[in-house]
Amino acid sequence: MHRFSITDQEFLQFQRMIYDIAGIKLSDSKKPLVTGRLAKRISVRGVSSYGEYFSLLASGQDPGEVQVAVDLLTTNETFFFREPKHFDFLSDHVLSGHSSADNFRVWSAAASSGQEAYSIAMTLKDKLGYRPWEIVGTDISTRVLERARAGHYALEQAQNIPKNYLSKFCLKGVGPQAGTFLVERSLRDRVKFIHANLNRELPRIGEFDLIFLRNVMIYFDVQTKRDVVKRVVSLLKRGGYFFIGHSESLNGINDSLEIAATSIYRNP
Repeated sequence: MHRFSITDQEFLQFQRMIYDIAGIKLSDSKKPLVTGRLAKRISVRGVSSYGEYFSLLASGQDPGEVQVAVDLLTTNETFFFREPKHFDFLSDHVLSGHSSADNFRVWSAAASSGQEAYSIAMTLKDKLGYRPWEIVGTDISTRVLERARAGHYALEQAQNIPKNYLSKFCLKGVGPQAGTFLVERSLRDRVKFIHANLNRELPRIGEFDLIFLRNVMIYFDVQTKRDVVKRVVSLLKRGGYFFIGHSESLNGINDSLEIAATSIYRNP
């Protein structure tokens, strides 16, 4: 049991805060999640209630603590090679015909702890080899980005990685690192992780041949989806591809892109 309980009014304050900062709509069913994830911070900061903790965040005196709260309330589960048909499309349709010497750039726009970005990196290294390519991963949570940069995961995370990629691009931990694996350095060096809030002005990260914005729009209302997609797609090169989650749609959100395959769009 948590020592503190959260009132409806206090929960509403956190709902509004995370919507204002991240554009994420927390449903009422998420009250236990908010209670659980913030309980430890209440103890750490020595405040006596969720309302007092919110007042601390709202005071503007501790932006570092605001980032901690945002990290705790926005972290989502992800895994390697999620929605494998996207990676098949990437291999068979996008990369098979790519022979340009130009730097091929991919953005993992909601990178979380890095599994998506490294899945893309393995696919690019396999298909493009030593031709120039790079990946940028962004997320609103600084905490998950630290994990992403390390590229170090529990071994059970490896179950969706194709066997040949696992042997080629990952190192199995031994001794004190047993039960874990590390994405090899040559791949990690090609992936740059940067803090970014998709609901604010984006950092200067250039244009991309491919953008993955998957399984994040489900947390946004319609207007936020429109704003985020417009902001993100402005960095997609002409002829570039835009990937969204299989449970997501751009209907009524964006009409500048054309459908290339299920949940994959192309900038004409």
